[in-house]
Amino acid sequence: MAVICPTVTAAEPHEYREQIERIAPFAHRIHIDLADGVFTPNKLIDLMQVWWPVGMVADIHLMYEAVIPFIEQLKDQKPHMVIVHAECAGNFYDIARALKEKDIRVGVALLPETGVEKIAPAIDDIDHVLIFSGDLGYFGGTAKLQLLDKVPALRALKPELEIGWDGGINSDNAGKLVLGGIDVLNTGGAIHKAKNPEAAYDKLSTVIGEVRA
Repeated sequence: MAVICPTVTAAEPHEYREQIERIAPFAHRIHIDLADGVFTPNKLIDLMQVWWPVGMVADIHLMYEAVIPFIEQLKDQKPHMVIVHAECAGNFYDIARALKEKDIRVGVALLPETGVEKIAPAIDDIDHVLIFSGDLGYFGGTAKLQLLDKVPALRALKPELEIGWDGGINSDNAGKLVLGGIDVLNTGGAIHKAKNPEAAYDKLSTVIGEVRA
């Protein structure tokens, strides 16, 4: 069943705390954005400043140019999964194996221009693929639904693969994304910028639930 996963995107620790506290009453699984200011135009909070409430499941989206130096810290954080970019520096196969050796579930994000073939050699070590349609390091972006064309190619590589989406999700397109094969809808602005974040989350959950019914 598809799930709504609120995102946390913060440049300062106090912003991070505010966002966590905003979604803590209702979120079960969250998506934490981290950016190094090299792979991305802006820098977000440091990995060592990341935390989440007990009982909450957290995926860390690491928008870093260099990933390997941070793997030991990632292990200490004990996230549900770490998502790195196929476009980051280094051999992605080596990065995926390094994460697996630390018993970390491996996710890989694909920027709009990156084809599925880039990750095919490492597919056996990949648990999740994030189709990225947003603005690197920021809330928002546009849901470029044509990127759903990547879903059949991903399923052909690994039928049981979990597929996520990041960028521009709202109650108008959430159903289309689920129908297109998306399992995890990482949602930022539509929740955080709503007058009632919990109501926005519930509405999105209802929309995707009706699609699956």
